[in-house]
Amino acid sequence: MDLKETDILGSSIDRHWYYASKAAATMRLLGTTPYRRILDVGAGSGFFSHHLLTHSSASEAWCVDISYDADSDATTDGKPVHYRRSIEAVDADLVLLMDVLEHVDDDVGLLKAYVEKVPSGSRFLITVPAFQFLWSGHDDFLEHKRRYTLAQLEAVVRNCGLTVKQGAYYFGLVFPIAATLRLLPRGAQPSPPRSQLKQHHPLVNTILKTLCNIELPFMGSNRLAGLTVFVLAQKP
Repeated sequence: MDLKETDILGSSIDRHWYYASKAAATMRLLGTTPYRRILDVGAGSGFFSHHLLTHSSASEAWCVDISYDADSDATTDGKPVHYRRSIEAVDADLVLLMDVLEHVDDDVGLLKAYVEKVPSGSRFLITVPAFQFLWSGHDDFLEHKRRYTLAQLEAVVRNCGLTVKQGAYYFGLVFPIAATLRLLPRGAQPSPPRSQLKQHHPLVNTILKTLCNIELPFMGSNRLAGLTVFVLAQKP
């Protein structure tokens, strides 16, 4: 996750409808298959690793991000978390790339590099923002290169030698709201680079979280539309 968004939401990030719902979707897609060691690529604050360490049997996480000032170590729920600017081969059985591939010019090259660092059988959970037509100043603010369709992300994953296990869109019920807001005419000038993520009134936050909770049981079958693309894949 992007550190710019961590700065905006601060300590309340786990209560924000977007991140709370995304964490719940991550848990649902991973299912009951056990995993021990997490490699979190482009981890930022490590929000998703921390969530999985707290809510699953995972025992250790390696969070990698070039934005870290220096390597460091910490714990979450008594489990070790290693923050690294880079990493070589690691015996991880779950690799996270949560909103990472859209930040780089060569998405296939980056993903391939990490496929080579982990053993056969490792699972990859990847998320990216959906649909290029939803491009806005939010993407400029986060320095995105592109947005994806589900088919495009699945193609990237397969080009890296991974087997797609499941692919879906999420945030489908809030998609019409977000699409309307982003596509409303704003005159001749494009929207300025700024984050659309913000602290909401508790009532608004609850409503949006409830919509996502309603969608959650059905997300695995949503190949139509949403704000985020999820793909779960595995290294043969």
